[in-house]
Amino acid sequence: MRRRTVLGAAVGIAAMPAIGRAQGSRVLRYAPGSDLAILDPTLTAAYVTRNHALMVFDTLYGQDNSYAPQPQMVAGHVVEDDGRRWTLTLRDGLRFHDGEAVLARDAVASIRRWGRIDAFGQALMAATDELSAPDDRHILFRLKRPFPLLPNALSKVAVFCPVVMPARLAESEPGRPISEMIGSGPFRFLADERVPGSRNVYEKFAGYVPRPDGVTEFTAGPKHVHLDRVEWMTMPDSATAASALRRGEIDWWENPTVDLVPMLRRQRSLTLRVLDPAGSAATLRFNFLHPPFDKPEIRRALLHAIDQTACMNAVVGDEPSLFNARLGVFSPLSPMASDAGLEVLTAPRDPGRTRREIAAAGYNGERVVLIGASDIPAINAVTEVVADTMKRCGLNVDLVMTDWGAAVTRRLNRGPVAQGGWSAFCGTWSGQDFLNPAGHLPIRGNGQASWSGWPENPRLEALRNAWFEAPDLAEQQRLCREIQEEVWRFVTYVPLGQFVQHTAFHNSITGVLQGHPAFHNIRKG
Repeated sequence: MRRRTVLGAAVGIAAMPAIGRAQGSRVLRYAPGSDLAILDPTLTAAYVTRNHALMVFDTLYGQDNSYAPQPQMVAGHVVEDDGRRWTLTLRDGLRFHDGEAVLARDAVASIRRWGRIDAFGQALMAATDELSAPDDRHILFRLKRPFPLLPNALSKVAVFCPVVMPARLAESEPGRPISEMIGSGPFRFLADERVPGSRNVYEKFAGYVPRPDGVTEFTAGPKHVHLDRVEWMTMPDSATAASALRRGEIDWWENPTVDLVPMLRRQRSLTLRVLDPAGSAATLRFNFLHPPFDKPEIRRALLHAIDQTACMNAVVGDEPSLFNARLGVFSPLSPMASDAGLEVLTAPRDPGRTRREIAAAGYNGERVVLIGASDIPAINAVTEVVADTMKRCGLNVDLVMTDWGAAVTRRLNRGPVAQGGWSAFCGTWSGQDFLNPAGHLPIRGNGQASWSGWPENPRLEALRNAWFEAPDLAEQQRLCREIQEEVWRFVTYVPLGQFVQHTAFHNSITGVLQGHPAFHNIRKG
């Protein structure tokens, strides 16, 4: 009989009335930074989907607070044949939410699905001759060449993250959403309680087996769950979210807007913290398939007009401790960061020069559809600044501000603007994404297989591949300087600055971990 053809009886619990089930239970109500529009973590780079995925699914390795990989679903691994053979052993007792055991073939299928779309995963799969499950508990990588970053790849927390799902889901058609949210993570997703655009609900998975050892931090160590339910309440209006937090209608607001932080600080019942020391990086991404940004001369011209300080002031105000307006390609926390060619963004801004260069490049007044998310304050703010800059540079800008879900969906459209496509969009990334070339999606130049925008640049791909094989840190740093200089020449994207953001929760909430919003380890007093 084929495994998991019928959802187990345990899933039937979700059919119980929500109100009755919540009575007397430990319920945490949380307002995410945006609506959870897409559930499948292999379809979008949206962080809200990543946060959802790491509740429902687990990963073979986790990361500690220093971003170092630690065993999570695996008990350990053995490396043989001069680094070309890795054997990973699953922990005992792992089960999916439908009651089925987690088998090595589930992990293999999940890695293959992830490896098709993730930058780090693609590098790992390119170095792999054979990925197989010789038995139910062992995962075998037979490599073409040593790949010492294998645990780093499989512990990746930034999008896309390599979650493990049942093989029957992982093997479904690439590019189409998986049909069920069945994982082996600490929480079960209650699909029947989902109200798109409004609410998503999770309950403790009684069958979850935490690691028996290690330190609980970030995504590593034992994941003990002390809550019965977590309810995500979508609140796109910041005033509504702030009011709900102050009145105790929600327990945690992911990212209060900077203008409301002073007011929230004055309320003694609330705690405000910066969860992620790597901060967030704002970016401008182009569509390389259609005019006008199919021309590198027009992309390069904008480098002389984009103002990181103006973008960051719009996001967090003029407090210098909250932002960095000298952001290059790599996170300032990383040894890969440098000032190579950075003057193209830090020299005095000159929209007039940009206007002349755009005209000289043959711009014919084509409509520039710039899409942004009105319900994510940081993205809304930088998009408004970029739209104004583009207009002052002579571009015919059509600013389209929608909710985040609609923006994410539209940017998958590869057609021209007349067919519902787009020309450029602004977004934000965790600084973790930009620590090195491995998971840095905006620097990729792999054409149709690339992240939305689809640039093709063989030199960037060659430099990135060389980074994986660099013999030491000095060579890695040299290659990253070249990558940064090539980004300025080809302009796969434009960094708009880096900022840190507070999260706010009631003092009755303890155990909040560093990194992204996670719900294991949390107690509600």
